[in-house]
Amino acid sequence: MSPTPLDQGHPGPMSGRPSRLRGWDEPADLSKDPAVIPDPAEIDVPEELRREIEEYMARYPDHHSAALPALGAAQRYHGWCSPLAIQQVAAVMRVTPAYLSSVATFYDMLRTEPTGRRYVYVCTSVSCCLRKAKDVYDAIVEAARALGVEDVDIREFECLGACDMAPMASVDGRYVGPLTKSDAPEIALALKEGRTVLPGRGLEDPDFRLPWQDAEPRRADDGPGAASPTSPDPDAA
Repeated sequence: MSPTPLDQGHPGPMSGRPSRLRGWDEPADLSKDPAVIPDPAEIDVPEELRREIEEYMARYPDHHSAALPALGAAQRYHGWCSPLAIQQVAAVMRVTPAYLSSVATFYDMLRTEPTGRRYVYVCTSVSCCLRKAKDVYDAIVEAARALGVEDVDIREFECLGACDMAPMASVDGRYVGPLTKSDAPEIALALKEGRTVLPGRGLEDPDFRLPWQDAEPRRADDGPGAASPTSPDPDAA
């Protein structure tokens, strides 16, 4: 779980954001052959992955719009957007690998380096920062290192759009929060054991409740994340 050196331009597990992204200052190589669409007959695509990509393509008038979810599917299957994964998506979508690479390298949630099959992105942007998210991130990193957690990419992340449950994190795409430093040991242990992180604390969990709602009865008109007007600071314990 040792981090990849930043001077190579990669973010490694628990290494934070890179100082610069590899290739950002490299000019296009105009001597290369034009990009071509892979021949589907020559690319072996797992049937499960092919079916999921085709389902995404069917949702859009222009199949190019399915690039982002299709790459996400390939990342879940392979663990990262590897050259093979991109070739497979390109063959199914009938686009060039270069087009998909431009998408994969733009969006930070798509990984073009093998930084870990699972990931924990702790939001440390404005709202979460004000709720001591950096302390939460540091505690998760420390707990993961103490347990020897491997094959997990843990890093700080920009706004994930869930400010109402700050401080929060995206764990394999599942929004979890609000978090405190005291949650770190259980998060690290669940990652090590391959379990769901903090059941009932995920935004899409059917029994999701904000911590302060446990002390009050749920009304029939309460939404899944309805907050009390006197919601306390989750760190005030």
